Amino acid sequence: MKCPGQDSQYWKPGAIFEVKCPKCGAEVEFFKDDPTRKCPACGHRFLNPDLDFGCASYCPYAEQCIGNLPPELLAQRENLLKDRVAIEVKRHLKKDFKKVGHAIRVARYAEQIGREEGGNLAVILCAAYLQDIESGPGSEKKTSVAREILTKLGAKEALVDEVCDLISHDHGPGPDDPVNLKVLYDADVIAKLEEKMKEKPDDNKELTRVVKTSLLTESGRALAEKRFVEGKG
Repeated sequence: MKCPGQDSQYWKPGAIFEVKCPKCGAEVEFFKDDPTRKCPACGHRFLNPDLDFGCASYCPYAEQCIGNLPPELLAQRENLLKDRVAIEVKRHLKKDFKKVGHAIRVARYAEQIGREEGGNLAVILCAAYLQDIESGPGSEKKTSVAREILTKLGAKEALVDEVCDLISHDHGPGPDDPVNLKVLYDADVIAKLEEKMKEKPDDNKELTRVVKTSLLTESGRALAEKRFVEGKG
């Protein structure tokens, strides 16, 4: 049996539509499940602007169902997974608003730093949301919960393993560690600085010291200096 979203017998009006080629302006007919189409007039191949594959972020049969996705859509699929991880973390933490807020801040800074440093955002952002998922001693329980959540959402085993490896580091990374770990570390440091600044807004000397000495990436340092040092005198 086909997925109802991909089986044409369940399609409604509008499932077949026309889009102007972004290169020459000719009309190109799309079926709603076409990832890309080639313009018959100029030969330019472009993405389906209305493609809806939200289920592909968690469905274990997505690749068989949709086929070989182009890189642009694979990136979008990974972003959808990150969003679903965020929702699951909020459900797990329930009313622990302090941890929820910290996870959101870490993810926000990790995305900014990761884009500049060239890290794997799918791994980094999932790890950012999951790094404080459990408060038990050590990292074993934390990685166990993270693995359970990611597996439930249909994440690939390689991604699950890398995320769990990142969040299992209880100490800061060294200069030779992978960029993903450095990005996650810097994002966590900046999030904690932001939280500390709210508690002690006048502790500028300590903020400056941490920014100058504790961050591992150029992008993280630049972001922290702009956020906490510039204009503080």
